[in-house]
Amino acid sequence: MRKLYRSRTNRKLAGVIGGISQYIGIDASLLRVLFIISLFFTVGTPVILYMIFVFLVPNEEGDF
Repeated sequence: MRKLYRSRTNRKLAGVIGGISQYIGIDASLLRVLFIISLFFTVGTPVILYMIFVFLVPNEEGDF
């Protein structure tokens, strides 16, 4: 069973979107664009979810 981790290599801020992209197998750039677009259509919900993920999803383990 796969686990969701924040990416250490594919990160711009905290690695949440990079980790989600690795987990579901979609390009991180596409998810980042969708995240930015969703900011225009919702009232702060993506930012709140991102902050929740920052605190709840652990960093990816490895020798970095």
